[in-house]
Amino acid sequence: MSHTAMSDMKAERISVEVASDDGKAVIQKGGTRVDEHEMARMGKQQELRRNFKFVGIVSFVTILQSTWECTILANWFGLFNGGTAGLIWCTIGVWLCMMALIASMAEMASMAPTAGGQYHWVSEFAPPRFQKSLSYVVGWCCCLGWIAGIPACGLQLAGIVQDMVLLVHPEAAVTTLWQTTLILFLFVMLTVGFNIFFAHHLPLAEGIILFAHVFGFFAFMLTLWIMADHAPASKVFTEFHDGGGWNSIGLSCLVGLATPIWCFIGPDAGAHMSEELKDASLLLPKAMMWATFGNGILGIAMVITFCFCITDLNEVIGPKASDYPIIHVVHTATGSYAGTIVLGGLLVLLLYFSTVTTVASASRQVWAFSRDGGFPFSSWIRRVSRWEIPLNALILCLGVSLTLSAINFGSPLAFNAILSVSNAALIFSYIISVGCVRLKRLRGEPLLPRRWSLGKYGGIINDITLAFLVIGFAFSFFPVAPLLDDSRWAADMNWAIVIFSATIILASGYFWAGGRHKYIAPVSLVKND
Repeated sequence: MSHTAMSDMKAERISVEVASDDGKAVIQKGGTRVDEHEMARMGKQQELRRNFKFVGIVSFVTILQSTWECTILANWFGLFNGGTAGLIWCTIGVWLCMMALIASMAEMASMAPTAGGQYHWVSEFAPPRFQKSLSYVVGWCCCLGWIAGIPACGLQLAGIVQDMVLLVHPEAAVTTLWQTTLILFLFVMLTVGFNIFFAHHLPLAEGIILFAHVFGFFAFMLTLWIMADHAPASKVFTEFHDGGGWNSIGLSCLVGLATPIWCFIGPDAGAHMSEELKDASLLLPKAMMWATFGNGILGIAMVITFCFCITDLNEVIGPKASDYPIIHVVHTATGSYAGTIVLGGLLVLLLYFSTVTTVASASRQVWAFSRDGGFPFSSWIRRVSRWEIPLNALILCLGVSLTLSAINFGSPLAFNAILSVSNAALIFSYIISVGCVRLKRLRGEPLLPRRWSLGKYGGIINDITLAFLVIGFAFSFFPVAPLLDDSRWAADMNWAIVIFSATIILASGYFWAGGRHKYIAPVSLVKND
């Protein structure tokens, strides 16, 4: 089918026959003829209901990234390595580069709108001899990146709850590692539970939370601008800080990139929900672009506002400071416990639903990869329950998330390690998938028909994307400070490199030990028109 023919198709509902206990039943899956054709081309069956429409998927990606919320929550690392000036300018730079990445991925999503995302794209676009092995490793990295994002979000939730408790009751003993981890366990279980019992209400919930997302932005913005003391602009925009002792402001800022990257990470989230989106090949790319553009505007405005409220940097990054200084900043500005708790509670609500969407994306990624036989016990993981959700994939995400969360029992640096491995694993998958498309362009090979295209600018946008991703990947493994003390190297090391390397070794080992005979490379199922 030609690109023009696909673009001119009239969207209409399709019916899918599925077996039930009472025999055959016809269930509306909510797709269009274009969706049906694209699923057939990729050799996939429509198993999930297409509940999402354009506004719903924009809300989904927006809430998952939660950029302005992350700029005021996960900013300690960026402030410590970069200061206010480093955090602001790096956030702006990361946003611009992320827009190039989103554009590259949006084009691939239009070519092949599948829940598999990157590993599927690598399978179709990589050189033939690498299609199976490379897509297999990318599939494992995608799953690691998404699942690691669940406890990383949960740790933020636990931390901000503890800070609010300590604000009102400074003598409370609630900050030991085991207490933090148990709170983390609770939030992980609550977010997975939402995805199990309220999955069909997720599009509606995302629309409501999008309103809260925008309302919360203005609530924090106005509070900080009107009530807080402000540092001079010359200090905010020009004073950098090398807290790690790297002896180079430039290097220190690059180490601090983990903060702004975390604020924008997950642009592939919409792709993993594409089999639940109506008219995905057209609406998904637009949703990805608009969500990241809007999040960037709000995020940059908020990070600048927040940095203006830091009159003494040592108060927010010093040894006695919290990892989440926003509670201190808001209380200093308002002088009110009640006001601070209300705004903090709003942050908890928004971050909770950001974690809910992270769980949804992770489970769809795991489900899609098991559908192609990528994991041991894939036949169990890939089952779709009678509620039309990947229930077993959600259970697997819960188990792995709790296991990763247990790292926090032994190390207060667990958040940095889990955040870094989530960043690194997803960035690795972006590098390989965008790199495969760039290679096809360099070789002059035709790309698949798509309804959203980069056109003649595709090559340069891919190049900008790859340059940015390589830098981000390398600095995802850096520790907070150089490992100069041999007696403390284990405590100060960024253990993300160990988790990431173990995943690569495990994936490669399982592949050559027998996984290659079970894994079905998506390209082998593709049907050419």
